[in-house]
Amino acid sequence: MKVILLGELRGKGGEGDVVDVAQGYAENYLFRNKIAQPATPGNLKQLEQRRDSIAKREAERIANAEATKAILDEKLVKVDAKIGEEGQLFGSITSQQIVDAIKAQLGVDVDRKRIVRGATIKTAGRHAVEINLYREINAKIVVLVGDEPVAEEPKAEEAAEPEVAEAADEATETTEAAE
Repeated sequence: MKVILLGELRGKGGEGDVVDVAQGYAENYLFRNKIAQPATPGNLKQLEQRRDSIAKREAERIANAEATKAILDEKLVKVDAKIGEEGQLFGSITSQQIVDAIKAQLGVDVDRKRIVRGATIKTAGRHAVEINLYREINAKIVVLVGDEPVAEEPKAEEAAEPEVAEAADEATETTEAAE
């Protein structure tokens, strides 16, 4: 059955696209939720009249998705979690936790359903996460779970120790000279 989409339908198309779907899917889901309408000659004629406004909205959505991608791409987002021995988490990191961390740290609203996850995050460390912003526009972020091991700065410690040792040597020399 051919239908005209009234909004984006993942995997099928965007607003104004005429797609072929199963009749039961169209009648029981798409029409009831006002996601699509039947592709009748009258509806197709109205669609042609609305093409300009649909194209403007589409361009705006793509521009917004590109702007969001520029903000998110390759950014590091830290998510706090309880970590057990050997870096295993108590539970796993959810899409909602990732979305909340993005909102708090980067100030960007992302729908949790847009988070593309291959495997669940159950270990501490860095994990690459993909976010589907709009159609084929995806951003990749790095999610840091737990605390990252901080490289110690031995230079600062070593620099402080010789000064203390030199001061002790000078003190010894002055006491020996005084005797």
